[in-house]
Order: sequence, then C-alpha cells, then structure tokens
Amino acid sequence: MATLDIKKYPDEVLKNKAELVNDLSGDLQKLIDDMIETMYNFNGVGLAAPQVGVLKRLIVIDTSARQENQSLIVLINPEIINSEGEILSEEGCLSLPGFITRLKRNERVFVKGLDRKGNPVEIEATGLLARALQHEIDHLDGILIIDRISPLKRELFRRKYLKTKK
Repeated sequence: MATLDIKKYPDEVLKNKAELVNDLSGDLQKLIDDMIETMYNFNGVGLAAPQVGVLKRLIVIDTSARQENQSLIVLINPEIINSEGEILSEEGCLSLPGFITRLKRNERVFVKGLDRKGNPVEIEATGLLARALQHEIDHLDGILIIDRISPLKRELFRRKYLKTKK
C-alpha cells in the first residue's frame, strides 16, 4: 500500500466528472487499498478517486471515529437514489486544506453502489455518514464545497487561498 498525493484546489482534475468503473481487477483493488491508507494518513473521513487524480467513480469512507456503529465503506459507482430533510453543519475537505464552511446537506440519504467485490450495496445514512456520502459523491461529479457556497464567499475564499499559495 502507498499514500497517494491529494490533489488540491485549483487542480483541474477536481472539476471533472468521473467515469463509471467497469473493471474490478487488481489495479482497482490496489487503488482502493491506497486510497484507504491515504484517507487514514490525512485523518479524513472520506476520499474520492478524483482527489487522488483518478477519474473513476470510487469512494472510501470511515466515520467510525466520530459516529457509533460505523465501519469502513468502499463504494464503486455510488449514486444517491433518494434523500430527505435538510441540515446545516460545518464541512471541510482534504482538497481544500484549512477551509471549513457551513453547508446545507440532506439529513438522510439512500445510496446504492457496489462493494469492492462487485456485490450490490444499499446504504441508508444520517448524520456524519450522510454528509460524507454526499460530499464524496459530489467529488465524483466535479463539485467542491466551494461550489456550494455563495458567489461572494467563493470569491473571498479564492482570493485568500490563491494569495497564500504565492
């Protein structure tokens, strides 16, 4: 296993839509293992393949440190099939280090996809897991948390962030 480089804003790969995974071969299994190690090494609760430069519909999530009765989740080709309610909460992102904002997300989500062996999986989630699923699936569609804030806040963030990168 290896720790992968996390792509940071404004890397273009983060704005692209990921492709469906059709091959569950050894290359994908190695990517899954590397993504899990990377997520843990950076103390994240989730990681999407585009965040490590791979435009595939693959996410890993582990909210167990902050939410009871949870464990590591690997989802291939995940999609939200239904959602309910609304909740406002703080959110950060490994691709936007140091940036935290309050975002509205659905309170409950129903997600389907495949596990790492290709078996169908359905997840009903609330709390942090629901937020993490929505966040990581956003990455698969080229959406960052800054795309979900007001244009004024986004412009202030962009100026401040890019100024610190110079």
